[in-house]
Parts: sequence; structure tokens; C-alpha cells
Amino acid sequence: MQTTRREMMIGSLSMMAGGLLAASAVPAAAAAAPAGGAAGAYKAGSAEKKLDIINLYDLEEEARKIIPVPQFSYISSGSGDEWTLRENVRSFDDHAIMPRYLAGVKQPDTRTTLLGSPVDIPIFVPPMAAHGLAHATAELGTAKGAADAGALFTAQTLANVPLAEMARVSKGPKWFQLYFTKDMGVNRELIARAKAMGATAIVFTVDLEWSGNRESDRRTGFKFPATLPFPNVPNAPKGATLAELFTIFKRDLDFADLEFIVKESGLPVVVKGIQSPANAKEAVSAGAAAIQVSNHGGRQLDAVPGAFTTLPGVVDAVGHKVPVYLDGGVRRGVHVFKALAMGASAVAVGRPVLYGLAMGGAAGVTSVLNTLKYELELSMKLAGTATIKDINRTYLA
Repeated sequence: MQTTRREMMIGSLSMMAGGLLAASAVPAAAAAAPAGGAAGAYKAGSAEKKLDIINLYDLEEEARKIIPVPQFSYISSGSGDEWTLRENVRSFDDHAIMPRYLAGVKQPDTRTTLLGSPVDIPIFVPPMAAHGLAHATAELGTAKGAADAGALFTAQTLANVPLAEMARVSKGPKWFQLYFTKDMGVNRELIARAKAMGATAIVFTVDLEWSGNRESDRRTGFKFPATLPFPNVPNAPKGATLAELFTIFKRDLDFADLEFIVKESGLPVVVKGIQSPANAKEAVSAGAAAIQVSNHGGRQLDAVPGAFTTLPGVVDAVGHKVPVYLDGGVRRGVHVFKALAMGASAVAVGRPVLYGLAMGGAAGVTSVLNTLKYELELSMKLAGTATIKDINRTYLA
């Protein structure tokens, strides 16, 4: 009966995608065949189950066992010496939590709003390419899993399923992340599709004009599987490396591109990839409605500071004007607490979501987000904060 339920879940989501991913719905044990993915059909796992997660570090090691080496390496690795990748996590250790007792907190309230969208937790799913590398349902599973956890989901340009299909699976709050192409007509079409899917904001990624020094991808020969489509991007090359794929996107982004997105979309625009306070000020002056402090998960320019390290400078520069979000290195509820205390309005969690997707599909994604919610609630109880708004820098040593 358990197998039947899993098959029904995968079949349902695959039909929503127009059968796009149906050929991929096989057990993870069969996924090891094509290493790079350019030859043959890449087949991701199809498990659909709630996960019993001790912590997100353990989850990563479990996911390593079922995702083929090239695909796991692409998801998990960083650029160069991976100093920034490690620093994203380590930098949270630079500040300790200073709790306050006798605060009368019985059950903390983790609800908040993200650019006007009510959510149950201040934790959202950021844009990540090719969720089909992790699971047969790809972004359909991620979108549904996020919605079931009461979290916001960011749909992305390099998704393996059409934007409209994600909207059908998930009725939860959504943003859309835009990689700016060289074709202005395509950019307009992507923005139009985002609005049609119900996106309430556009996320403009500004730190990937060129692919970072992904040495791990070169070691494993990683290419996006030719059978794994990018249906939202016309003329996207098949069986390509990341560097080859990014030849279709604009290299020399500037503030005029941001101004175009603001005007064309009529939606709030989140500028993702900012770490410099001065750069954040420039983006807000050009129309940004929010800043997402990020170094692309340590996957672009190595040797830049951890995201948490640069968060307070950006908050102090623009936080009184626009919300500031953070992604990079969040693996614990105490990390979420520290980011909120430092002035972030919410945080994004990337790689663990894909690991949860690989292990358990939509239910696995929900399990990851619920784990962080539990840890955040416990942190709030023990630190003496009743609501998200109560968390501020006085709770950091």
C-alpha cells in the first residue's frame, strides 16, 4: 500500500507537468547510470515520505547516499577553495544568543509577512536551478512542500517544469526569480508568466553574470542532463555545463536593467546577491523593494565574506527603508534566530530543501521546513521572545 501511495503521488504531480517528468519516476537506486547526464536519460528518485530529521547536517549525509555523485556535487559544492561556502555556516558562530528569562513566553508565534504575503514561518525557499536533479517531481514537489509548511516558494527561471504547472500544484505564496536574458522580449515574457502564475514579487539575481570557478563540476564532468528540460527559457542549450547555459543570459547587468524590471513588472523587486552596504543603497535608489543578502551559497566569487557577516552592514544601510532577507549557511533554528536578531526580515534555506526533496519529495521538503520551525520555536522559547518582531540585536551577545 505504501508503494501504491507513492506511485499515485508521483503520477499526479507528473500529470500536472504535462507528463514532462514522468520518464524520471524511478527509484533512486537506478539513478547512477549517466554520470554527466549528457548521454542517456537521467532518472531521479521518486520517494514520497515524511522524514524523521535529527538535524540538517545529518540530512545532507543521507542525501549523499542516494543522489549520484555528479549531481550531488553540483548541488553541494562551492567555488574555488570553498572558503566562502564554509564561512557562510561558520560566520553564525561570531555572535552568541543572550537569552532573557521570566519572559512569560508559552508558545511563540512564528508568523510574519514577506512583502505583504502572510507566511507561517520567516523561512522561505530561494531560487535554485534544476530541482529535477534531486527528484522526479522537480519544482512541483518543492512548491507543494513549501506550501504545506506555510512557507513562501521562489520559482526560478531555470526550473525543470513550466511556471504555470507550479502554480497549479501550490496555492501558497510565490515569488519569481529572473535571470536577465539578452533578449528583452524573453524577459518581458518571463515577467508576464510570473504574474500569471500569481507571483507577488520578482527576485532579480545580480551575482551570476558569469559562472563561478566550479572546480567540482569539472572533476565530475557535470552537465545538466539533456533529458532534463528548461521549458521556461527559449533556446536553452541541452546537455550543457552551467557556463555554457549562461551564454544566453546578459553578462553586463546594470541599474537600467533593474529599473526595467521594476517598470515592466509593476511588482516589488527583490535584488538578490548584494553584500555591500553601498551597493544596497544604490539598488534601493534604483527601485529595489527589498535586498536579499547573498553570495550565491558560496558558488560564485570565493573569498567573499559569509552572508551573515555582511548582513548587519546592509541592514544598517537600508533596513529602515526596505526589508532585508538573508540566504547562505542557514542550517539551524538558532541561525534563523541570529539572522532575525541582526535585522533580517526572513531567511532563505536552499540546499537542505533539495536534500529533503531527494529523500522524500514534497513531504520531505515540508519535513525540512518543519524541522527548522521546531528549532526556531524552541530558540524563541528559551531566549524569551514571543513573536518574530520581538527578536532584535539586544538578544545577541
